[in-house]
Amino acid sequence: MTVATAGEFGLISRVTARLGAASPLVLLGPGDDAALVAAPDGRVVASTDVLVDGRHFRRDWSTARDIGHRAAAANLADIAAMGARPTALLVALCTPANLEITWAEELADGLAAEAGKVGAIVVGGDMSASPTLTIAVTALGNLEGRAPLVRTGARPGDVVAVCGRLGYAAAGYTILSRGFRSPKLLVEAHRRPQVPYAAGPSGARLGATSMIDVSDGLLADLGHIATASGVGIDLHRSAFVVPEQMRDAATALGVDPYGWILAGGDDHALAATFPPSIELPDDWRVVGEVLPASLPAGDGVTVDGRRYTGGAPGWDHFR
Repeated sequence: MTVATAGEFGLISRVTARLGAASPLVLLGPGDDAALVAAPDGRVVASTDVLVDGRHFRRDWSTARDIGHRAAAANLADIAAMGARPTALLVALCTPANLEITWAEELADGLAAEAGKVGAIVVGGDMSASPTLTIAVTALGNLEGRAPLVRTGARPGDVVAVCGRLGYAAAGYTILSRGFRSPKLLVEAHRRPQVPYAAGPSGARLGATSMIDVSDGLLADLGHIATASGVGIDLHRSAFVVPEQMRDAATALGVDPYGWILAGGDDHALAATFPPSIELPDDWRVVGEVLPASLPAGDGVTVDGRRYTGGAPGWDHFR
């Protein structure tokens, strides 16, 4: 059965039936003109992201459930990077009429499962016919009384630390693009990122001065912090350990694994700056320091004191 056979409201009915259990912060879920989500803090953190078939995902590489996980993770990670706890997702699905309805149902399963990891649920959205399969997700979050972690807070003398995996998803993308399907660890990292959601709020409680979700590449994303804060950032190559399977894959493919680690995106690790006096837990790894600005805008991140020359510093949708 296709989505055209089911019709718009038949599709909505099938999808909303799979969106998960209630949340105490969701006062009214799908089924009305709009949802109603509580904001105990008095403020709502909001972020949105779009995934386009053939641009952000490929259906011959990933299942619908995988893509649901990825779509949710990309937005939930942004909420965590603000130091907030995700509460709800809104999802818009634009699809060709001949899409199998089971694909849309499995997409909903993936969205609900990823949101469930942080206690959030999908509360509504929209659907439309489109020649290109497109998934747009908006995430909402609760700061729980904390100040938001913004990109303007880094100060010279702060340390730069990362929580989560780097380079795994980029390695998986390269492997898939070369026609291979293993090693599974790296390919699965591209299909379903493992996001350290709890590190966002916990980093805020520790005293982080800025934070960002590494979605486009560590160098590129830290560059946003450097520019916004008016500082320089220097990373230490020796602080990054190349896992054995990544090193083996890089050797087989003839690429530098540090390109994946420093400039690869989609793992959605969290990168933050902290005052040097803070004792960080083991899940945060110090990888560099914040310096006074000394380079032109856009070149504010160096590796071992030098500009990165290994290629583009991260993903650019229009490059």
